[in-house]
Order: sequence, then structure tokens, then C-alpha cells
Amino acid sequence: MEAFYSLQGEGYHQGKAAYFIRLGGCGVGCTWCDVKESWDGARHPLRTPEYIVREAKQFPARLAVVTGGEPLMQDCLPLTRALKREGYHIHLETSGAYPLSGEWDWICLSPKKFKAPLLPILSQADELKVVVYHPSDLKWAESYGSRVSGDCRRFLQPEWGKSASMTPLIVDYIKDHPEWNFSLQLHKYLGVP
Repeated sequence: MEAFYSLQGEGYHQGKAAYFIRLGGCGVGCTWCDVKESWDGARHPLRTPEYIVREAKQFPARLAVVTGGEPLMQDCLPLTRALKREGYHIHLETSGAYPLSGEWDWICLSPKKFKAPLLPILSQADELKVVVYHPSDLKWAESYGSRVSGDCRRFLQPEWGKSASMTPLIVDYIKDHPEWNFSLQLHKYLGVP
């Protein structure tokens, strides 16, 4: 759908310069999605992995973040192999609702209530990021926090439109459950893509 150079705004790698590759197509359909134009993959031109890598190489960082939509609706192996050949460290941001494809250095799993993640992805996630839209999402997050590996970093992130009401709840929850961390959409505060 699009590609751009910016800062990672969320989670464990927040603040790092990265080249973002947003793949079109999503079968999850989160109501709060801030890139709904990504949902219909047919609306966006096809690009070869070589084209994407050539565009990425114009920027100095060698961190690539593949996101969506839902990137795992595509076969990500050709893209990740092309990026690896050029020395990129490659991160995936996924709901985990589709089978894993590609060669990843970091997997950020952000499960959604609308379409549950597949079990194999839970065990491979390096980072679990749960978007908190409603207070009940904190209890729901626990169900996934207990199913990822002990090394997986756990993050709770207020949905952008609900930050004022959800942030205090998340802060209190983390104080009682210190295995979780707070994730803020830093890029939105900074006004960068």
C-alpha cells in the first residue's frame, strides 16, 4: 500500500529509525484501525520485492518494519529474503490471524478480538502488544500474556481515541502486574507518520 521512513512509534523498539512497508489487505477489520484504506489490497499497486528494497535503500537505517493491513495475508518470504540480502533487520507487526511466512528478526503480535491469533505465532512472538479500547481488554490481555513465551515483552497500549480514559486504567494495571509495560503511540504525539 505504501512505504515511508520514520520512527517506530510503539512498543519495545520505540524511537528507532525504520523504513515501514505497509502491505495492503486485511481480513481482521478493527473498528479503531487508523489505516482502513489498507483493507482492500486490490486498491493498491503490486510492487516487486526488488522495487521495495531499492526504495528502502535510499534511507540510512537498516531496520524494516513490515505492517499492514494484515501483512500475513501475503506470502512474505520473497520480501524478507530480498531485505535480508541487503542487510536489513526485519520486524513484523501482525494480528497473528494468518499463517506465518517470511524470515523475521522480531515479531510483534497484536491480537484482535475479531479474529484470534494462530497458536504457533503465540510461541514465536518477541513482543505482545494489546490495544486497550475498553476496560475489559485488560482481562482479555491476560489470556494472551499467559500464552506467550517467558521472554516475550508484554505491552498494553491505549487505543488512540480512548487514551484519556484508558491510560489511567492501564497505569494502575501495570503497577499491579509489572510483567506488562506501557506502549504509547509516540509517532502520533510527534506528528510523524
